[in-house]
Amino acid sequence: MQDKRDAVERVLSALEDAGMDGVSFVAEISPAGRAVLYLLDTGPSVDAGIALHRDSLILVEGSVPEPWRRLPDPVPEAMPAPSADLALLQRTLEERLDGAIGATEAEIAAAEERLGIALPDELKVLYRVTRAQREDWDGDIVRAERLYKAVGCDLFQLDDVYVADAASRPCPWQFAATEAVSTPPDAAVQGVVGSPGWIAFGDNGGGDRIAVDLTPGPRGHMGQIIMLSHEKSIGAYVLADSLTDFVAGRGGQVDGDHHRTELPAVARVNVRSLTSVEAAVHPALEVLSIGVWEGEPLSLAPVTGLPRLRTLTAQPGTLADPLEIAALTGLEFLKLGPEEWRVLLDAGAVPRSLSAAAIEVPGHLHPLPIADLANEILALWDRPPITRTVLEGELAPDA
Repeated sequence: MQDKRDAVERVLSALEDAGMDGVSFVAEISPAGRAVLYLLDTGPSVDAGIALHRDSLILVEGSVPEPWRRLPDPVPEAMPAPSADLALLQRTLEERLDGAIGATEAEIAAAEERLGIALPDELKVLYRVTRAQREDWDGDIVRAERLYKAVGCDLFQLDDVYVADAASRPCPWQFAATEAVSTPPDAAVQGVVGSPGWIAFGDNGGGDRIAVDLTPGPRGHMGQIIMLSHEKSIGAYVLADSLTDFVAGRGGQVDGDHHRTELPAVARVNVRSLTSVEAAVHPALEVLSIGVWEGEPLSLAPVTGLPRLRTLTAQPGTLADPLEIAALTGLEFLKLGPEEWRVLLDAGAVPRSLSAAAIEVPGHLHPLPIADLANEILALWDRPPITRTVLEGELAPDA
């Protein structure tokens, strides 16, 4: 066991010296002990940079999927909830947190300057009562729990409050590209990834962020309290109409997951969902995903010319003619099997509108040909290739 730990430490030390978090590799070992080790450096051209069959190729540096570029709609008519009561909020917090140290006006002003946005009045009242700095209770767990119960969440200190915009909610390209922004007319919260009006000030203790919402949905209130789930990359839930209600424990979850309805923006054709590409056709279609399919290969002709189609993913063998993809001129993300990519590359028909791409690897194909295929795609955009270092040697037989 010590020999194994020593070997691992040598690898970890080498990665640290190179400034790398990890490395992809392929090992070929013969029964006789001949070993060939291929170290793959995916560099900046692969989204996560660990496994080609799971990650996306970044064709345009710094690009993000369309939902991550969407800002919330203006809400000039939005008003605070009638329940917002600064005096009641202050009185309630002072009763629960007697003796707490509050933030100074200078500290609040510094936070606003850092964030680039004025804090809403209810949030200012909260921090004037308690600045929530950990050193104020010096490891006293009882006092920490008291703060949690008093506010209703794990309150951030002012220096940790942040604007929960889209950039604060990163997501790998191949998953983010299959999302779509949707805000129904009856939604209390907008179905965006993030907003310059979402001010995150706490956590529920399970990784879900609690924020004040200054850009509510059509049925929402200015200053409502929302939760950004760590299990989702888009949208939020309304927890209370105001911070006053939230601290008082009134409201609960008052807004359902409106984002759950995918059609018509997102369509999934497979053995359990839509049974044809024709059924997905709609002027609002943004994402078409073709999954496990047992019938004849499908034609993409029905979706040709749709104005908003930006993402296509298709399992290997599900397309009747991959060259039909060339007519989908608005694609920004494309995920196909190796054979389908081969058809497009050989015909010079890879859509140049793409910002990212992915290879759907069926079964257990050898990774090195997949890396070569990826480099062909990257070369079309003059992106840095995936490089490899080959180490060869003999493994001594077990003693």
